[in-house]
Amino acid sequence: MNTYVLKTLWRHRTRTLLTVTGAAVAMFVFCFVGSVQEGLHRLTSGADADRSLIVFQENRFCPTSSRLPEDYARKIKEISGVRDVMPIQVWTNNCRASLDIVVFNGADPRQIQNSRPLKLVDGDWGQFSSQRDAAIVGRNVAQRRGLKTGDQFSIGDLSVKVAGIFESTVPSEENLIYTSLAFLKYTRGLDAAGLVTQHEVMLTDDADPDRVATEIDAALRAGSVATKTRRKGAFQASTLSDLVDLIGFAHWLGYACVGLVLSLVATTTVMSVQDRIKEYAVLQTIGVRPARTMRLVLAESTLLCLVGGVGGTLLALVLLGVGGFAIGAEGATIAFRPSFSLAISGTLVSVIVGIAAGLAPAVQAATVPIVNALRQA
Repeated sequence: MNTYVLKTLWRHRTRTLLTVTGAAVAMFVFCFVGSVQEGLHRLTSGADADRSLIVFQENRFCPTSSRLPEDYARKIKEISGVRDVMPIQVWTNNCRASLDIVVFNGADPRQIQNSRPLKLVDGDWGQFSSQRDAAIVGRNVAQRRGLKTGDQFSIGDLSVKVAGIFESTVPSEENLIYTSLAFLKYTRGLDAAGLVTQHEVMLTDDADPDRVATEIDAALRAGSVATKTRRKGAFQASTLSDLVDLIGFAHWLGYACVGLVLSLVATTTVMSVQDRIKEYAVLQTIGVRPARTMRLVLAESTLLCLVGGVGGTLLALVLLGVGGFAIGAEGATIAFRPSFSLAISGTLVSVIVGIAAGLAPAVQAATVPIVNALRQA
């Protein structure tokens, strides 16, 4: 009977090819949307999202507008529950949403190495630590910009020498460029001597993040600049609030793609059944039971959807793996990455939609009146 299904599909090669292609395109979009949602979830709920705090200037959004005194770090360290504080200077070429955003983070090289899950795939930490204008570049940025170790990279008022390319277990990190804090502070045009964009606070294991955040803002209230301290995940979600709304809307686009596959495969299967009414009548006359006829039609619709869906899913995963895609705003980036869960969800959705699309045509084929079908033929 498997041979019968394959021969049936082969007899209508053009229709089969168009249906498979349509299912592949829809599942390709479904997986891309899913990757964006996964990227946002990773960014706002990662391992350090709740165990780190971001101290930012109150009522400021774009990194270029936040200017905190660097010596705030000393006061923050005195608060119970604070393990370490890393002052960070952030520079970005675009505060608005962009698919090719470039974000520089300037911090102490030693703290970067100790606090970030980075692994150099090329280059040398020693050169990065000792050379003032050296930078280590995330793998995705290097891929998009065609950078390699030893290159000179310039954008806006910044010009750095690439001391290394790094990869990270946190996908969003691979869309950043790290430099020394001194370099960004004293670069001509930035006017940031003694100032930083934000302070990242690492907490002890037993610290209550909300309590520490409240105490930090209270301790700095008497300072020259008011602050707003939030958990890192909440800070990034707030920073990307416009994109969060857009990604939430894109969630419905994923459902629309599933509906498109369902409609496409169901239409093709209905047409196939109507073209072969006489065949199903003949199958009944030679003893094929209705349940078996239903399984034949369901196998046909599921195979169409599975081949197209898996093809579209695999293509999406390959492009996500080699493309290094990311979208960012206000210094925060969402990385699009392939994942095992995406592959599983794409395959499962294809199977479920294939079965659902074939149910009505399967019932029609199994209950066709033999005499009327033969007369019609």
